Amino acid sequence: MSILHITSSANPAKSNSSMLGAEATTHLGGTTVHRDTNDGIPHLTPDWVAANFTPADDRTADQKAELALSDTLVAELQAADTLIISTPVYNFGIPSTLKAWIDHVCRAGMTFQYSENGPKGLLTGKRAIIVAASGGMPVGSDADFATSYLRFVLGFVGITDVTVIAADRIIAQGDEAIADARKAIAAL
Repeated sequence: MSILHITSSANPAKSNSSMLGAEATTHLGGTTVHRDTNDGIPHLTPDWVAANFTPADDRTADQKAELALSDTLVAELQAADTLIISTPVYNFGIPSTLKAWIDHVCRAGMTFQYSENGPKGLLTGKRAIIVAASGGMPVGSDADFATSYLRFVLGFVGITDVTVIAADRIIAQGDEAIADARKAIAAL
């Protein structure tokens, strides 16, 4: 099994989502590629957009260089059997660095395509596990825009086998929230 583990906490040394995601990768076993979204994944720029919308055969050397990281991120995702996304919930959503990773991997013709019936995901047959940590907001509540957004994006690129592991309301529940998440990891 090949696993791509995406982490996105702005506080990696004390991140519950990263810790639990690492535990999930260990539990599942296999070969793991780790990608921290805080480590050099820029937000999209006008040059990136122009390069992306230029047909591949017509791209200049500068445009190819502009898309090189995005191409690498897409290749990592395509190669993985299982995707583990470790995310804290910041202000009811995902960190902007995780959104930047999503922007780099949602590429027409690579991870999805348009058809007469609308968009179609190209990453079928993969499994995703979202490990979400929240200080006060219950994961799955009406205020949880993080996991619902991630489920939607994953489905958009064709990954519909999605499991959410929640370590939520950590401020109120503390160790109990972490223990519940560990039980869910053990059941994977």
